[in-house]
Amino acid sequence: MKIAWYQRTWIVVLLQTAFWVLFISLPILLSPVFAHVHHPAPKRAHPGTGPWDIAVDLTMIGLFYLNAYVFMPRLLYHRTFWRFALVHTLIVVLLMTLVFPFLIFPYVMIIAMSTAYKLIGDRMRVERLVKEKENENLKTELSLLRSQVNPHFMFNVLNNMVALARKKSPDLETSLIKLSSLMRYMLYEADEDKVPLDKELEYLQSYIDLQQQRFGRNMKVVVDLNMDPGQFQIEPMLLIPFVENAFKHGTGMIEDPEISIRMEVNSDQMKFTVRNKFNPDAGDQKDRGSGIGLANVRRRLNLLYGSRQKLEISNVPPWFSVTLQIRFS
Repeated sequence: MKIAWYQRTWIVVLLQTAFWVLFISLPILLSPVFAHVHHPAPKRAHPGTGPWDIAVDLTMIGLFYLNAYVFMPRLLYHRTFWRFALVHTLIVVLLMTLVFPFLIFPYVMIIAMSTAYKLIGDRMRVERLVKEKENENLKTELSLLRSQVNPHFMFNVLNNMVALARKKSPDLETSLIKLSSLMRYMLYEADEDKVPLDKELEYLQSYIDLQQQRFGRNMKVVVDLNMDPGQFQIEPMLLIPFVENAFKHGTGMIEDPEISIRMEVNSDQMKFTVRNKFNPDAGDQKDRGSGIGLANVRRRLNLLYGSRQKLEISNVPPWFSVTLQIRFS
């Protein structure tokens, strides 16, 4: 996961250094305000620059990091609150005994700042780790969902090859070439997070051609994918389950079977519609794995696009219709 600019080590060191420079410079910047305040050290032309002030500043800076990186992790985070309180009480007593009581308020302020710094920093680190884990889990889940698509798709395509072989169709060679092209896409390009939309549409067209070779004139297929896809990119193999299901459920004991596949792309979104006639009485005759595609793609859409996608499914005999809209920006 990419680290935010403000979390880079050199940025953190630079910001903390700037803070301490400002902190040490405050007595000089505010010297007119504190000119009348009694100070145990000898009078100086520039308050805050003497050995006493430097020693106090370095002590406070040391206590800041001692509290943040030693006392809090070893005592406070282990819920030994009484030890944490005891340590700071002893430091207060030591300051009052060996130095001067006027350092108590700066000490309390420094410890409060140190505690807030550590708590906020640790909270940000925890949230970043949780986010990284969520992203890794998301990648794993998307890879799993995509792997579920591939075998299902290949199963259907190989069935097409078997049907052509049984018919001794001269289209078998052409189909094998298209299948080779599809496999190349699945193996080399579909492994990317995103692919150009025109590549995905080319993949769909090859699949549709294979199906049309199988069914020939027995099935009316209306395809409209000839549009300018622009420079848009899409998650690979996201659209194929809609087309797979259309051919799977739009064939068989159906009067005048017909499938319509249409893609529309405008300035910032795409609209993909797949419609097929179906026989509501033949639903139980389909294999139980046929519903994997749509359930899969719905989950992938939610993971990838969230509120930027809208999936509508209509099941009004004799038409089954799926419309997917994705907003690219």
